[in-house]
Amino acid sequence: MSGSPDVLVYGATPAGVMAAVAAARTGASVRLVEPGRHIGGMVSGGLSWTDVGSADVIGGLARAFYQAVADHYRTALFELRGPEPHVAEQIFCAMLDAAGVEVDLGEPLTGVERGRQATGALRAANRVHRAAVFVDASYEGDLMAGAGVPYRVGREDRGLYGEHWAGRQPAYRPGKHNFDRVISPFRQGAAEAGAHGLLPFIRPPGLDRHGWPAERLGEGDGGLQSYGFRVCLTDRPANAVPISEPRGYDPGRFALLRRYLDAAGNSIAARDLLGLVPDLLPGGKCDVNSIGPFSLNLLDGSNREYPDGDARARERVRDRHLAYSHQFLYFLGHDGSVPDHIRTEIRRWGLCADEFTDTGHWPHQFYVRDGRRMTGALVLTEHDLLDPRPRPDAVAVGSYNIDIREVERTWRYLPEYGRTAAVFNEGYLSVAVPPYPIPYRVLVPSADDCTNLLVPVCCSASHVAFGSVRTEPTLMSLGQAAGTAAAFAALGGTSVQQVDVGRIQRTLAEDGPLLAA
Repeated sequence: MSGSPDVLVYGATPAGVMAAVAAARTGASVRLVEPGRHIGGMVSGGLSWTDVGSADVIGGLARAFYQAVADHYRTALFELRGPEPHVAEQIFCAMLDAAGVEVDLGEPLTGVERGRQATGALRAANRVHRAAVFVDASYEGDLMAGAGVPYRVGREDRGLYGEHWAGRQPAYRPGKHNFDRVISPFRQGAAEAGAHGLLPFIRPPGLDRHGWPAERLGEGDGGLQSYGFRVCLTDRPANAVPISEPRGYDPGRFALLRRYLDAAGNSIAARDLLGLVPDLLPGGKCDVNSIGPFSLNLLDGSNREYPDGDARARERVRDRHLAYSHQFLYFLGHDGSVPDHIRTEIRRWGLCADEFTDTGHWPHQFYVRDGRRMTGALVLTEHDLLDPRPRPDAVAVGSYNIDIREVERTWRYLPEYGRTAAVFNEGYLSVAVPPYPIPYRVLVPSADDCTNLLVPVCCSASHVAFGSVRTEPTLMSLGQAAGTAAAFAALGGTSVQQVDVGRIQRTLAEDGPLLAA
């Protein structure tokens, strides 16, 4: 491609791939710029077992992707919830090749040039990329932030949008993701939480003057869903890479887990900690997810440094999470305090020799469940999901639960037991929703902020609403809508706010039941 493209997509996430393919199919010249070395974001980076919601409302390029998965494995559509990571990347690359999209890998964003109410160019890897219209499809929203578009990070206060599920949640909500017994958060010999009295991986709450946790239900606190790595494991010896002892390994960091396992006895199995299910994925593999009070999710609140952090801060957070994942798995398979039946089962599994071959078989994609969220022309809220209404500018349909993973591990005193302290995982939510339309306006900034940028991943939604929107099939649909709109805006010489939404809808409808809500 000579000269600047009509449309530049930043971020080769699934949404970014769909945006690039859609823009190219609409007739625009397209360049896809990816900061990392891989295509496919989380779907090729560990999140294989995909949350779908209602398959009936998944259409367009998202449906084409899952049909390609089914064809690859010779199964029915959606019989498999996802492919092996390397197969996902192959399918995404094939889609880009077929559309003629130019792809530049290994180009992290280093700056954004702004004109009046428009993005002029982005700088990445010492190169300047210009385009008529930009799409920020990254998980972090760096292009959006660099363009000066307003955004929010973390949980808002319940009063901001009148959302019942907003803000800080009860310290204890019964369920499999929380502790079902009283376990002290304090180190041995420490009666209080001050001066390093807490065990590792517990975030100290703010305390009132009496020494009691001061956080209040529903308050906005900036808390984020836990981050982590979705590790792909196998129990097939020929493909399994044993989990070696991590550098700097300190089993004392898992003192709380020891207490939990000791209290639980034989009632806890390995699958209660890691969700290990043989043959969950093709090839004898399993995509590990959080399933109990302990998991590969790190709940110490350190991810708060990530969304607005610079490259060094983000690398520090990422390294901390990866080290935790490695040490957690090694601890479960080797520490003498772990019950024999758990150690035996864990050691049957290993990293996959045929996955993530250039990153030591650990996933190359950090799972940023939520980061920045644009404050755009319209903010999607809980009310739009729980009581959906027709939207004349709908360009996608969401259907998955409001799914907010544990936010942080903290503690509180139990009044019913005097001054007994107990540890809890706070923040988990799972709230069912019907299929709901997603308006085009959540993809675009206000016209006063930027006129040539679309944001399908860090879109304009409250923290609660984003808990449903964030599932990859929905983000793929939003990516396709953003790419289609970007092409129309670029080729028509108009702003993204003035694009004919009816034309977008008609184009999307040609690919199937994208708007079947």
